[in-house]
Amino acid sequence: MGDVGAADAAVEGLEEYRGELTRYCYRMLGSYFEAEDAVQETLVRAWRSIEGFEGRSALRSWVYRIATNVCLDALASGERRALPVDLSGPSAGGTPPAPREDAALWVEPCPDGDPEAAAAAGESVRLAFVAALQHLPPRQRATLILRDVLRFSAREVAALHGSTVASVNSALQRARATLADRRVKHGPAVPSSDDSVRRVLAERYAAAFSRYDMEELNMLLHVDATLCLPPYSKWMRGLPDIQAWLTGPAIGCRGSRLVPTAANGSPAFGQYRPHRDGTGYEPWALQVVEFSGDRITGITAFRDTERLFPLFGLPGRLGEDARLGARARPSGDGPFK
Repeated sequence: MGDVGAADAAVEGLEEYRGELTRYCYRMLGSYFEAEDAVQETLVRAWRSIEGFEGRSALRSWVYRIATNVCLDALASGERRALPVDLSGPSAGGTPPAPREDAALWVEPCPDGDPEAAAAAGESVRLAFVAALQHLPPRQRATLILRDVLRFSAREVAALHGSTVASVNSALQRARATLADRRVKHGPAVPSSDDSVRRVLAERYAAAFSRYDMEELNMLLHVDATLCLPPYSKWMRGLPDIQAWLTGPAIGCRGSRLVPTAANGSPAFGQYRPHRDGTGYEPWALQVVEFSGDRITGITAFRDTERLFPLFGLPGRLGEDARLGARARPSGDGPFK
């Protein structure tokens, strides 16, 4: 870059990319917390080397190259993240889960933040898509995101990777084939509901869950709906097992209150269970709810509330005034602790 003024302008421009870089690094790493760290490291590296930016490529491409290298470095030393459905078959709903797994094993939820950015991200931030990306080798993962999600040209990605257009196209074809193969194994992608339908279904779900109305929940859930419980590897498929879980091991969730938020382009809720002493409600899970048509197709209940609730701006506790109707008391803690 030719002068100090131009360098200063580039430094100011870097901060404008923080949001989209965070979403990129989240797709790469499967963890919003790791993505934030990766973006901070990216910007630090960019600020330190901005004098060497000569303007031969766009600033955006240059900073994405740095971000990609940061992510590749992080992935070289870590294990692939997943969702419970990626690791085993479904289990019976009436049985308690095995002990918790390491938190680093799981794909984590991502707050939507800016509604316009969330809408633009669309299906590319859905939990299932982010989990599917983790099955790709890191460089293929980066290539697919840059080409198919962020719409970089093959030439731009080749320059970013320091490779050729032919190798970029080859990596993209292999990545697409892997994802297509996963769709065959796990079932075809289902169309999402439109915003108005999802909003109504989400409100009905929150009310039904708070009442613990199994009949209403069964009407809202698709017959093959799934319920996943990270950091436990347990997950269930189908109405009978989900109901068996809710009325069995998870019976202590009766009387919960759901506070709406948004995650991964889907409605989400902070779930608060009635406190054991009957005073107010304590954080229990972040539920991310996915829809197709007029049914709920998946619920992923993340139990790491200590980290996730502050990230999503959810309160640390709900008071007595959060109750709806009669006094709500847990009918038993059950083994799900």
